[in-house]
Amino acid sequence: MNRRLSCLVLLAALSCTCAWGGTASAHTKKRTHAAEAPLTPRERAQQMLNRFSFGARPGEVESMMTNDSDGADKWFERQLKPSAISDRECERRMRDYPTMAMNAAQILETYPDRGTLARIVDGKQPYPTDPDLAAVYEVQVHKYKLERDTKQNASLFNVTEEQKQKNKEAAARIAADLYAMPKQDRMHALLKMPVEDRIIFTRYVQGPIRYSLLTDFTPREHEYFNAMSTTNSDATYRALDELAQATILRDILSERQLQAVMTDFWFNHFNIYAPKGQDRWYTTPYVRDAIRRNALGKFPDLLMATATNPAMMIYLDNWTSIGPDSPANIRKGKKGSRGLNENYAREVMELHTLSVNGGYSQADVIGLAAMLTGWSVDHPETAGPFFFDEKRHEPGTKQWLGQTIQQGGQEEGLAALKQLATSPKTAHFISWKLAQRFLADDPPASVVDKMAATYLQTDGDIKEILRTLVHSPEFNSRRYFRNKVKTPVEFVASVFRSTATDPTNPAAIVQTISNMGQPLYRALPPTGYYITADKWMNTSALLDRLNFALTLTSNRVGGQKFDSSRLLALGLMSQPAGASPLILATATMRSSQSSAHVVRTSQITSRKRNETGNQEEQMASGSTTHATGAGAELALSVLETSLIGGRVSAQTNGLILQQIEKPVANGGPATAPAKLDMLAAFVIGSPEFQQR
Repeated sequence: MNRRLSCLVLLAALSCTCAWGGTASAHTKKRTHAAEAPLTPRERAQQMLNRFSFGARPGEVESMMTNDSDGADKWFERQLKPSAISDRECERRMRDYPTMAMNAAQILETYPDRGTLARIVDGKQPYPTDPDLAAVYEVQVHKYKLERDTKQNASLFNVTEEQKQKNKEAAARIAADLYAMPKQDRMHALLKMPVEDRIIFTRYVQGPIRYSLLTDFTPREHEYFNAMSTTNSDATYRALDELAQATILRDILSERQLQAVMTDFWFNHFNIYAPKGQDRWYTTPYVRDAIRRNALGKFPDLLMATATNPAMMIYLDNWTSIGPDSPANIRKGKKGSRGLNENYAREVMELHTLSVNGGYSQADVIGLAAMLTGWSVDHPETAGPFFFDEKRHEPGTKQWLGQTIQQGGQEEGLAALKQLATSPKTAHFISWKLAQRFLADDPPASVVDKMAATYLQTDGDIKEILRTLVHSPEFNSRRYFRNKVKTPVEFVASVFRSTATDPTNPAAIVQTISNMGQPLYRALPPTGYYITADKWMNTSALLDRLNFALTLTSNRVGGQKFDSSRLLALGLMSQPAGASPLILATATMRSSQSSAHVVRTSQITSRKRNETGNQEEQMASGSTTHATGAGAELALSVLETSLIGGRVSAQTNGLILQQIEKPVANGGPATAPAKLDMLAAFVIGSPEFQQR
């Protein structure tokens, strides 16, 4: 095993130990006593940013603390009013993704599915009236006909290597022709070319040529290009690609961090699986209009917004639910075979409101499902809106939660949702979920009870519930400081924010998060993704994170540019008052020396546990007290303070300093820039950075 992988294994082992609280220690009582101590003002600022943003930027804690001991609270109060916060850079970047402002019908028109193409081919639907969009449709219709006639997907691209090479050469010739034109004329000229040429060009144009041309396209022209470049006729997944990329950009760049964090939380709570059927074009407006718009409002409004959104009706199949005795199920006096679908009725009680221990029965699920019949979507294949279909509604009285519900059409469901939203059980469950996300995996009952009381007093006002949390003794005690493990989304976003790295390739970032096990908008079960350490804190997952850190700092994540020297400079400028370079270097050197035996022991333990071979054996027998140079200690200490807000453990610190001095793969010493890149990577991969 090579040196880098050896270090990754050891750091991952340390990360797991750190996350789970380590092993038994003689200092357990001392640590328990310290855990009850309140946070310092600086720690409170760090706690606020760790929990209610996707990570502190360099110098943000210091800026929050400058001449203002209440800086953390003022920051939080500003974040509760996102519309009052200027967000120009984020809004500018969002303009690259026009579908973010579109309704479902506009998205489907931009990225048509096979059903749309079939209706056009069959003469049941006209081409778009916009000539440019119609030209894009010509490409998709051509692909659709090929697929239909050959009975296989992407048949146009099932070609030999020789033909692929010819197609690449043809694409290069077309690119040269386009380059000779003014930028504003290029897409128009492309759309005038024969369909086969458009397909070959958008599919096979390569490398820097492709990047340069795409850079010069307008956002709308980007969409034309993306739609034509699909490997098959269905382009709808491109809308989901845009949504995922725009989401991670917003998480990283937005000044409205609390709103971004709460949007992430509530979407996971009201999860839908975006690739399911028509949700490919309903998910974007669902996130924007149902989730983000209500993320800091009142829970009853949020619940109603999700319940009446086509995306939720389709994901949990309520749009297919028909009352067994409804007019829609009776034909010539005989009852049809269609009936209730219980999915949404069950999940709205189990996952959205009362919780799995909410005291309801299967009979209550059936009763609520009957009350919600008729809640449907008007022609979802053409992106119609939510509507109530009286013909599908089950007539008569219903039994639900010990009540007799009188016949009332859509009002039955509306009243039921209001009752669920105002239930004390819902107040407790939602408060517990919020406390789990922002305080601890197993939140204390004391704070949950206070939050639930606020919920009931304020009609589920999310702002007030969060205020109750942040002003609680629990939130401000050291026991719950840096005790939450970051999910992949939180980890990756925090890397970019804490290192001030410009996210220039969001597609590569989205793929990285997917590789780590959290593909955006693609959690299949209605429970969404787990947010607790037991899911994300394991050696395999942490190796992925460490590898990402090393890849990013080596500028190998989709062309992302990482500047460790700039990061070091930002870190130096944002050091806490009194933290002179001499003090930093001395403290780090002493720590690395005093931790030598700890690191050596952890290395030997890791070697015995994993039996990873000779490299670990050599590493374990080495000394960690050799001189690494004051420059390395200073750089490491600055990076730790800047990226984490404090120094890492003695174990991790000693291991990093030992590894940084080992020869690189070719046998020679690492250059100073390479060492700095490695230091940044190891701090990002450290156990402490994995926690917030």
